[in-house]
Amino acid sequence: MKITGAVLEYIGLPTPYQESRPITLSELELSAPGPDQVLVRVEAAGLCHSDLSVVDGNRVRPTPMLLGHESAGIVEQTGSAVTDLTPGQRVVLTFLPRCGTCRACATEGIVPCEPGSAANNAGTLLDGEVHLHRDGVPVRHHLGVSGFATHAVVDHRSLVPVDADVPPEVASVLGCAVLTGGGAVLNAGKPRPGDTIIVVGLGGVGMAALLTALSEPDVTVIAVDTLPDKLERALELGAKSALTPAEAVQAGVHGAVVIEAAGNARAFETAVELTGPGGRTVTVGLPAPDARSSISPLGLVAQGRTIIGSYLGSAVPTRDIPVFVERWRAGRLPVEELISSRITLEDINAALDELASGRAVRQIITFDEDGTMR
Repeated sequence: MKITGAVLEYIGLPTPYQESRPITLSELELSAPGPDQVLVRVEAAGLCHSDLSVVDGNRVRPTPMLLGHESAGIVEQTGSAVTDLTPGQRVVLTFLPRCGTCRACATEGIVPCEPGSAANNAGTLLDGEVHLHRDGVPVRHHLGVSGFATHAVVDHRSLVPVDADVPPEVASVLGCAVLTGGGAVLNAGKPRPGDTIIVVGLGGVGMAALLTALSEPDVTVIAVDTLPDKLERALELGAKSALTPAEAVQAGVHGAVVIEAAGNARAFETAVELTGPGGRTVTVGLPAPDARSSISPLGLVAQGRTIIGSYLGSAVPTRDIPVFVERWRAGRLPVEELISSRITLEDINAALDELASGRAVRQIITFDEDGTMR
């Protein structure tokens, strides 16, 4: 079938992207779903820093590539072997398919699925194939989703169904921001009543971590960022205090759980410094591959502190997304607050500039019910 999508043509073009235009809107041919695959009509898709990291070259991927990995939509067609989904269901698209049989999958989210990771790096679906073409030329998939398009074919193991009362925009941010940030809190941080939870970096993932921390009973939540607007927003959402990194260090605040969601080396060092004795530093941000940090190993040993790496929030999407949905439904996890603006697919290059500036939390691309672009 013919679809319209946002294709990354060139990596590493200069900013502003509104002028260099690394992404073009293209008509593509999307092949029918195979036995283990599902055709989804995309309803909403979030623009994430992981998309930007491909555009700016921090995460090199093959091009041309149809971007987008945080999406939600409606099942339109299922492959012959798919028994867990039916047409008409709303689904969350998640960016790391789980084969369910490799050694990594046996770690229950701690280690990313090996075949899923290999497929993501190659720009294919889990079957190893490319299902997108433009004028006969393959267009690669982004993290098994390619959600910046009117429709997507994905492996059914990349999908988690949600009830119809979950709006598309809410469902979309569950697939990355909430799963990653919230999962880092619950699955890796494992806070206990009475703990102080500190979140360093208040982008989409960091704000999701903040909201999830606030949904925990009997904890104190502190926000850390360099931008005054984000600190003010954190206070509005319920953080006890909101500080710059320098202010946090000077004030001597310490957390039992510290989530680093900024994705840079200095933020990681700050997070380690703010971790109290016996505490856990959970790093979930994705810095440049050549980034390096300097910390004191003695401080880890002498104070019994732990550093935990958390990819995709150490999550199992089929296990964790229903938990977040129930917290949202109960009013404890207002993930709508992550949405900073609603845009169209035509706005994608300008939206990348807004994301790169640090001002945006989550810009959501929306589509009409007939699958056309707004």
